[in-house]
Amino acid sequence: MKKDLYINGVWTPAESYKALYSPYSREQIAEVAEANAEEAKLAITAAYDAKETMRNMPAHRRASILEKLAQLLQERGEEAARLIALEGSKPLSAARGEIARTIETYKFAAEEAKRIHGETIPLDAAATGEGRTAYTIKEPVGVVGAITPFNFPMNLVAHKVGPAIAAGNTLVLKPAEQTPLSSLLLAELLKEAGLPAGALNVVTGDGKIVGDVIVTDERVKALSFTGSPAVGISIRARAGLKKVTLELGSNSGLIIDADTDIAAMMDRVVSGAFSNQGQVCISVQRIYVHEQIYDDFVQLLVEKTAQLKIGDPLAEHTDVAAMIAPKEQQRAVEWIKEAVEQGAQIAYGGKVENELLLPTVLLNVQPESKVACREVFAPIVMINKVSGVNEAIAAVNQSDYGLQAGIYTKQLNTAFQAVRELEVGGVIINDIPTFRVDHMPYGGVKQSGTGREGIKYAMEEMMETKLVVFKHES
Repeated sequence: MKKDLYINGVWTPAESYKALYSPYSREQIAEVAEANAEEAKLAITAAYDAKETMRNMPAHRRASILEKLAQLLQERGEEAARLIALEGSKPLSAARGEIARTIETYKFAAEEAKRIHGETIPLDAAATGEGRTAYTIKEPVGVVGAITPFNFPMNLVAHKVGPAIAAGNTLVLKPAEQTPLSSLLLAELLKEAGLPAGALNVVTGDGKIVGDVIVTDERVKALSFTGSPAVGISIRARAGLKKVTLELGSNSGLIIDADTDIAAMMDRVVSGAFSNQGQVCISVQRIYVHEQIYDDFVQLLVEKTAQLKIGDPLAEHTDVAAMIAPKEQQRAVEWIKEAVEQGAQIAYGGKVENELLLPTVLLNVQPESKVACREVFAPIVMINKVSGVNEAIAAVNQSDYGLQAGIYTKQLNTAFQAVRELEVGGVIINDIPTFRVDHMPYGGVKQSGTGREGIKYAMEEMMETKLVVFKHES
């Protein structure tokens, strides 16, 4: 099937197309438009021309469109989940979970569209402010550029599209090259939901070409990017005075205190480590376990990992499927090899079978190994022994990233210590760092990015505050 660009409410043929292949079967599944710079500019023009329409649309109307979108996605949920599994190799059960979250995300956006408000300012707190009344209002920035990754091709798109529409903006969306079909389905559903032409434009193609146009065009007033730190830093450097939200990398740490009931939480940890082949920004990558329970923890985690079913993402009971691209799998294998050469032991996996990288458990990994100090984005988890929570916190903080971290402990003082000392955007107590619901503030520090997602918080990044001051008549 041939997939065109979506510009100004119509499907628009491109000058060139590129074959899209399934990461699992390697079979061609579509021909997708490869936009050039001029086609990307056409999309920005359409968004720019539609911005007054969206700016003047009343909140209840924006909310109604988003509510209708959620309804339509619910009706076509199985189709959407299978599309995610096909283009992104996400196991079908996880893809269905993503669709459920995406529906909820758009519902949150519909609700928040009706909650936009400013505040009154007591000007008479200053002597020169007597006789005046002031308040603020929130206004949309105009055109939002959204650049999204492959790993959650519906829900991470929703975290940009939902807030932008709720706030009254228009968008130019550049989805990941491997997972464009989900975004094109979204465009179809939003058109059916009544979104005006030009309010959403989907431009598929090479990130360097399309992304550069979106980042540098002065008509785009805000950027929301999820991806690698290197690209994020480049975007910030070239974005000029645009508002920029960056959700970047992570190598999330999990601390297991000595008093933890490991049997009760082990399924959760295994899921956090290997769901979507570990290709999750807040995947459990580094685990630091108190020495008193270390051996039991490792044994149980390996047992649970061995029970995971590996194979076709479209099969009902598959837990782990293919990584997004062969080159990424090869990179992961090389990182495992490096860790072993530096002294790590493979407790499970560590090899490729039937062209799929097995879930891999590494022990005693050195902090300078890539699987410890960089974002692995693969079905790999490391487990290191620590003498106590102080050592574990120091190890978690020994990272260029700081998105989320988790700690299991029954000690309240220990939990509060972790809250104070962990250098991350979110501390998750008695759960894994992979926890996220779609209305909470989500974002990191260090090289994990700037700004926050979560519908309400993302909307703040996509609006401007205007001050209004009335001088009373004498």
